[in-house]
Amino acid sequence: MSKGIEIQSTARSPLPSGAQVQPTRSIRVLGVPLDMGASRRGVDMGPSAMRVAGLEARLEVLGHQVTDGGNILVEIAETQAFGHKNARYLKQIAETCTRTAEAVVETLEQGMTPLVLGGDHSLAAGSVSGVAEFYRRHNQKIGLVWIDAHSDINTPETSPSGNVHGMPLAALLGLGPEALSNIFGFSPKIAPENTVLLGVRDIDAAERDNIRRAGLAEVYTMRDIDERGMRVVMEEALRAAGRGTAGYHVSLDMDWIDPEDAPGVGTPVRGGATYREAHLAMEIIADHGRMLSFEMVEVNPVIDEHNRTADLAVELACSAFGKKIL
Repeated sequence: MSKGIEIQSTARSPLPSGAQVQPTRSIRVLGVPLDMGASRRGVDMGPSAMRVAGLEARLEVLGHQVTDGGNILVEIAETQAFGHKNARYLKQIAETCTRTAEAVVETLEQGMTPLVLGGDHSLAAGSVSGVAEFYRRHNQKIGLVWIDAHSDINTPETSPSGNVHGMPLAALLGLGPEALSNIFGFSPKIAPENTVLLGVRDIDAAERDNIRRAGLAEVYTMRDIDERGMRVVMEEALRAAGRGTAGYHVSLDMDWIDPEDAPGVGTPVRGGATYREAHLAMEIIADHGRMLSFEMVEVNPVIDEHNRTADLAVELACSAFGKKIL
């Protein structure tokens, strides 16, 4: 780990298997009820659904101190002009992401771990920017573990839909759009060698070119998980994200999980991670102890079944923050 400051959420070297002691954390929950980045409405209710599922209480049972920082201000789509069709509501999304980034920096400055609740995945351009900016001020860099059915690496020039929730990873890697890439005045926010795509299975043709253009080497598809197993893939992914960094941000899109277990998501795709595979991935993240911040996005209560997806999101957060079977 590079020299610099140390806060409660900062990583520590993993101990031998079974010997890792999980530290308690001071966690601040930040809701970002953003749904302007997607075509299907409803994910703006995701933060409330996860709160209703008992997020705060279930984390506190694990010994963590949890503070709810409320919701970031988000404009109502119906009151706004959507702007250019190739990047709909980009101006409003960039403003929301900037507010999110500032709240994340403040959270880290106060020694707390940010736990961000979405909202659509475009908000990650803000959350990751905030974490990157905080560590940049201390001459450190961060890694990124992007767990998603989609690669979200379109730009306005390549996007077939103009939906900005398909662009945040491109923005963080410096491909644009500039309004998202240049939050805090620097770009890229993360280095390609420390950026990991995990569980992807629905990638646009132009995104394949953008993956090569960005120089991403650590891309694990669902086939990789099928063939090699979740443990092997996760261990490799976390090593890459953590190499030469202070630790990593984990961005979990709930559509990574198969719709059988997570039906209430913005853009469901068959063939995702199973219930146990998802928990195993989070448990391995906890075992490594290098997670700096965490977010869960794309929970859509409108199409969910009795809040199942939000409840699963909370379960997975608990696993990521150290809950164990025994």
